[in-house]
Amino acid sequence: MARLLAELRVRDLGVIDDVTLELAAGTTALTGETGAGKTLLVGALSLLLGGRADPGVVRAGAEEAVVEGRFCTPDGGDEIVLARSVARQGRSRAWVDGRMVPVSALAEVAAGLLELHGQHQHRTVVQAEAQRQALDAFGEVDTGPLVEARRHLSGLLAEAERLGGDARQRTREAEMLTYQAEEIEAARITGPDEDRLLADEEERLAAAAAHREAAAHALAAVSEDGGAVDRLADASGALAGRGPLAPLDDRVRAAMADLADLAGELRSVVDTWEDDPARLAEVRARRTLLHDLERKYGPSLAEVAAFAEQARASLDELARAEARAATLDGDVEAARREVAEEEAAVARARRQVAPLLAEEIEATLHQLAMPSARIAVLVEGEGSADDVTFTLAANPGEPAQPLARAASGGELARTMLAVRLALTESPGVLVFDEVDAGVGGAAAEAVGAALAGLGHHAQVLVVTHLAQVAAQADHQVEVRKVTEGGRTRSVVAPLAGEDRVVELSRMLSGRPDSESARTHARELLAGRAGAGTAPAT
Repeated sequence: MARLLAELRVRDLGVIDDVTLELAAGTTALTGETGAGKTLLVGALSLLLGGRADPGVVRAGAEEAVVEGRFCTPDGGDEIVLARSVARQGRSRAWVDGRMVPVSALAEVAAGLLELHGQHQHRTVVQAEAQRQALDAFGEVDTGPLVEARRHLSGLLAEAERLGGDARQRTREAEMLTYQAEEIEAARITGPDEDRLLADEEERLAAAAAHREAAAHALAAVSEDGGAVDRLADASGALAGRGPLAPLDDRVRAAMADLADLAGELRSVVDTWEDDPARLAEVRARRTLLHDLERKYGPSLAEVAAFAEQARASLDELARAEARAATLDGDVEAARREVAEEEAAVARARRQVAPLLAEEIEATLHQLAMPSARIAVLVEGEGSADDVTFTLAANPGEPAQPLARAASGGELARTMLAVRLALTESPGVLVFDEVDAGVGGAAAEAVGAALAGLGHHAQVLVVTHLAQVAAQADHQVEVRKVTEGGRTRSVVAPLAGEDRVVELSRMLSGRPDSESARTHARELLAGRAGAGTAPAT
């Protein structure tokens, strides 16, 4: 449900001191003498849309100008409050629902709520994207399948990227992983301590003769006549049979047993440790191999083994990726074809409906005092033909040009009005300034009728100097200047009944007290749709 502008408050902006304007649904005409401040109200809305903040607009004697807009759904249940300040010195600031935000964020929110049309104002429909959206909305061009097809293709391409490139790259990676895993597995590492055990063996083999000599000397000291075993035997004989010394004798006998075991091990070294150059070379070669593996794959044998395990896991993953890649290539090609088909369908739909939209806009412009206007909607570009351009030749003999360059402020505003009349979707609030520039008589009545009709679909605010336009609005608000205490300020007042007749009389003849003008004003009000409806206050 679109939100309407329920309340606009402007403080210290030009001649505006402090004005609060309450607005209702339908079409509201903002009228008043030139210079009274009507355009300043439009400028205030432009500030909410992120427009340029000129410190020169701050009212004399004030430090900053502040604009606040309260937008809500017709039932009042969903409300957004936007605010913007312009400092005489310093930076502009912006708020959304009381939270300070960058001006760009304020503009993004406001763009979905409000649209301004007029000279020097935001011209949403002159933007390329907005023109494409307008064409799609008019022709009910369904871009959903194209968006989904593109999303699907993007997902497949991202998956292909995650798989690690093309098939040749995956093959090279698999070959490298296979080589690394096989190199480690071929070493047949017996365990994480293998290198330490080999180091001990290398040390033994490298000095076998010296080790045997040392073991023989130790064996003689332990077991030869007069050695340690004999001395312990003498000690045991001295202690034997003496009850109080029995524990000491037991310890001596235990030591003798340990020495006997030690002698056996020393004898084994003397008898069995032989020089073995072949085994020593083998151990050294083995340790070199293990060190090479550690240099390549990890600082320890445990990490080398873990590397091999991870390599095998990566190979399994590559195998799965290769199997997926075999089908993914086909899926990508199918997705590309689907995108191309959907783009072609969208392009066809856009090209078919473009002349119809141009015809409808042009017919409306002919009724809005632009009888010679020619509109074309160009649909160009490859694929889905996203390059949509509205062109206008406003006067006879003029070449058609894009809207932004082809029309004056009033002509452009009327063109935007014609575009909006052709569409059923729009922001909740549409503001037109200078839409009646250069028109009068029946054309003015046509402009007023068009604005009133647009007010059935959106909330419309129109700044106008024409009674024929103002009279057809659902509501009318007068902006006038008053001087108090030597200062001039703007006053905003909703008009109803006779007050509205008086203001229309001023607009018709410049004489609000003219009886003939008042009669004409009453006739205008009587002829409008929804006569007698007073604005909400």
